[in-house]
Amino acid sequence: MKKTAIALFVSTIAVALIISVSFNFGTVKAGSGDNDYSIEFVTHTIEVMPNGYVFINDTIRILGNASDGAATLDHFNIGFPYEYGSHVLRCLAYDASGFFNVTLSVPLESRVGFYAVRVSFPQPLNMSVGAAHVFTVGFILSNNLLIASDTDRYVLDIPAYPSLTKATTCNVKIVLPEEATEITVAKEDGPVNASSFKTDLPAFVYSPASITFSLVGDKIQLIDIKELKREVRIGGLSEMEGSDSYHIESKTSKQVSAIEIFLPPNASDPSAQDQFGRKMPLSGWLNENISRYRVAFELPLEGYKSARFTVRYYLPNKIYITTQEETNSFNFTSLLFQNANYYIDQASVTIILPEGAKMRNPEETLIGGAYSLERGIFQETATITKQGISPLEGILPSENAFEIVYEYNPLWLSFRPTLWIWTFAIIGLTITIILKRPKVPARVTAIAVPTVAMGLRSEYIKSFVEAYEEKRKATLEIASLETRVRKGKIPRRRYKVQRRTIETRLDSLSRSLEELKEKMRGAGGHYMDLMRQLEIAETEINEVEANIRSIEARYGRGELSLEAYRKLLADYQRRKEKADTTINGTLIRLREEIR
Repeated sequence: MKKTAIALFVSTIAVALIISVSFNFGTVKAGSGDNDYSIEFVTHTIEVMPNGYVFINDTIRILGNASDGAATLDHFNIGFPYEYGSHVLRCLAYDASGFFNVTLSVPLESRVGFYAVRVSFPQPLNMSVGAAHVFTVGFILSNNLLIASDTDRYVLDIPAYPSLTKATTCNVKIVLPEEATEITVAKEDGPVNASSFKTDLPAFVYSPASITFSLVGDKIQLIDIKELKREVRIGGLSEMEGSDSYHIESKTSKQVSAIEIFLPPNASDPSAQDQFGRKMPLSGWLNENISRYRVAFELPLEGYKSARFTVRYYLPNKIYITTQEETNSFNFTSLLFQNANYYIDQASVTIILPEGAKMRNPEETLIGGAYSLERGIFQETATITKQGISPLEGILPSENAFEIVYEYNPLWLSFRPTLWIWTFAIIGLTITIILKRPKVPARVTAIAVPTVAMGLRSEYIKSFVEAYEEKRKATLEIASLETRVRKGKIPRRRYKVQRRTIETRLDSLSRSLEELKEKMRGAGGHYMDLMRQLEIAETEINEVEANIRSIEARYGRGELSLEAYRKLLADYQRRKEKADTTINGTLIRLREEIR
């Protein structure tokens, strides 16, 4: 019995040792232990972009410490104080080989008060002694963190350091326009009057900071670029014309007289036009070598207002198109958004091929985002749509490529002329047959008199146009007031008084417009059609605004994901823009009759 007990005790100890060794061996294989690596240094770069968004770049170098060559690291966590998490718009991690997968909003080693992201490596990193790895994590943060005063003074709320799970050395660099002066960084461990500094960084550092600086001019403008629509049209001789259409919105009370944009590389002969097609003659190149173009408004954009404009240009086909004449095959290659130094909410690139061209294997060549292919009777069009364009797009050109391979027969160049010749021939033949027909006695028939519009005095038309424009202006003033009171720019009592005044004016304008509309409808003809188009567009705008308020409420309650919210919002904005275009077109037609 005693021998049995001793044997059982020895076997139990042996099994425990085997399980322990197996568990430890499996742990080393699966991932790196806490002491298997150290962070040699991190370079923390904070850059304020021209439209006020913040670009944070953290370059990290880690060293392996494990004596066991089997130790690896499959992910890395990095973060900052939790209050900045709601301002994160994009995050990318990469090294020289390509981009890594990034998971947003993860715990930082179960510590509270932090917002962190997890960088997952495609292949686990070797953490043996002496092994070194360098990679970068880039963040784009909202321009709501930057506050501008009327005295050209700016205050930027930002994390002074990245929050890491290990201590390291941190080099901080603040990138502001060259004209910026009086730069001060106020943080928990003391203020710094410099744009760069170095510190010994403890693990799990929590250090919100504010950067204060002075800047005169328009090198930084708090503007949201809501949308960029780029369209490139390729002709039958491979000639290329492009246009970039922007929708911008001011976020301060300051007027905006000009804005800097980027054009595709090697663009030539650009010209800017406003939303009504009128030229903007004060616009011109800032730096043609890097395709920087300055769009200047004839009338400055007022605070908290929006504007649209288009820049048209030409592109050299020798750079963008490769021709294989023996197979009638053409290869169009471009980078989607090169040299972007500001943030764009949504952007799209549309390539319109020549008539008769056929795209080859679009599923294999169209990369870089969600794409759509439209096939007409004679022409094909490809569109790529992307969310959140920023300087991160130009980091790895191979990840930002856009390529279309299409086949085109030059005989299609004669398609239009031949079509016109046949049309004229058929018309001429028809006329000849009619003229040669024998004449028959004509019978007297009653002639239907078309209904025409009654004469309408120009004073009524002018009064209608002026009253309608005044009503639209009053509506925009109410929206601007709501934005300002929401941001604390004006007291609520003042807001109520101003809103009541504007609403009284709106009621009076609405009654006058209804009377004028009745007169326009009574005139008949195209005036009745214009009023009908106007009412349909107004109904569409009211419906869209109600839908936008609904999805904002659902998104606030967590019923909609961010992706679904953005998709629905973009769809409603397109419907609203279409209705606005109808209203603008109607008013333009009425103005032409006044002249």
